[in-house]
Amino acid sequence: MTGIDAKTLEGTSTTLPSEDIDHLRAGLRGQILTGEDPDYEGCRQVWNAMIDRRPGLIVRCMGVADVLACVAFGRAKNLLTAVRGGGHNIAGSAVCDGGLLIDLSLMRGVRVNPWDRTAVVEPGALLADFDHEAQTFGLATPLGINSTTGVAGLTLGGGFGWLSRKHGLTIDNLLSVDVVTAAGELVHADERDHADLFWAVRGGGGNLGIVTSFTYRLHQVGPEVTAGLIVYPYDNAGQILRGYRGLCAQASEDLACWSVLRKAPPLPFLPEAVHGTEVVVLALCHIGGQDAAQRDIAPLMELGTPAGVHVGPMPFAAWQKAFDPLLAPGARNYWKSHNFAALDDRAIDVLVDYAGRLPTAQSEIFLGHLGGATNRVAADATAYPHRDAEFVLNVHTRWDAAADDGRCVDWARAFFRDTAPYATGGAYVNFITDDEDRVAAAYGTNLQRLMEVKQAYDPTNFFRMNQNVTRRQAAA
Repeated sequence: MTGIDAKTLEGTSTTLPSEDIDHLRAGLRGQILTGEDPDYEGCRQVWNAMIDRRPGLIVRCMGVADVLACVAFGRAKNLLTAVRGGGHNIAGSAVCDGGLLIDLSLMRGVRVNPWDRTAVVEPGALLADFDHEAQTFGLATPLGINSTTGVAGLTLGGGFGWLSRKHGLTIDNLLSVDVVTAAGELVHADERDHADLFWAVRGGGGNLGIVTSFTYRLHQVGPEVTAGLIVYPYDNAGQILRGYRGLCAQASEDLACWSVLRKAPPLPFLPEAVHGTEVVVLALCHIGGQDAAQRDIAPLMELGTPAGVHVGPMPFAAWQKAFDPLLAPGARNYWKSHNFAALDDRAIDVLVDYAGRLPTAQSEIFLGHLGGATNRVAADATAYPHRDAEFVLNVHTRWDAAADDGRCVDWARAFFRDTAPYATGGAYVNFITDDEDRVAAAYGTNLQRLMEVKQAYDPTNFFRMNQNVTRRQAAA
């Protein structure tokens, strides 16, 4: 091999001589892959099958030294550079066409300190890796709802899950980070050191650098919680959602209850006649004692006549995996998202209307139940600003065949348009697809400060494969 074709930051083509690649390889513990390597195809793929990009070079890092070497190489060669953690991001920004892919997926270490209730986590770790270590000691921090999600990407966008009403967002439990900057330096950031960078990485996505270590505060949770599903027929969906809205407003912060509108999977506790029909699913997790859980959950079972109920004590780590089969990699996915400070009756009517005409059996509309501790943090305390959100709506359109792209995307966009009048106008950055330009909506009044930190730490916009804040600099 005399060299490989690659893409520069400006989008032009360049050739990387084989001797330069060999020199990089000699300084790594990890592995370099090009299109000729048998592992290349698998490593370039991410969770969303709509993303089909071919990096010129993939480096599978084994540690911080490898990351530093990759950033130095990318800067020296002026390469378009993407950074992959878990690869679960809907927009597919973890992979680029033609450039350098810095793959962190082998860096999956999780070290829990049960005495001071902290965890140090590497950027390739998945939620399942974290839960496996932390739940050994009955500890957890708010981290998503799907065990195959990458810890790093979820955290950098803000992060929320079943524990957020009691313990806040993921970033509210982040104590410090180690970051490889665009200048090729490793810096430690927390509330005292590089405080501006620490503010910015808490919601700023991948704009500021490559985080090689996250330190989290942990809480006593589990290892057993009360969790499960209450499934209602779709006939009374509007009534169910209005009742759900009222109960959420009064709910204990030990309880998180998400509402999902979809076609019923063939769950064993549902009658066979319900399989494949439209349903309203209340997915819940209660982290308090059994008596309190039964008391708090009971009203949710009285909103109508359930088609099926499967709620009871279970390991928290198992509940975190409950939705994995519905979110397996390999399908085509398109999301649209809104934040809601309240659920207007008219918004509920739109939800019910669109849920009655889902484009595929895999598609769903979900309302993530927030509020509580997530809203007791000032909007300017972190780069993530949406401290008024009581619910996060995600329109999750999912299908298998590329021929269905048009109708599925059109359905999601129409739903997004028709629910917009009732939303806050804000956007959760991790739910933004790559065909949207919603950076201003993602950061709101924090955008100007975030751009200033970006300018300080990455003035040339080396880290641009993300929801890039510099798109607004000219207008700021």
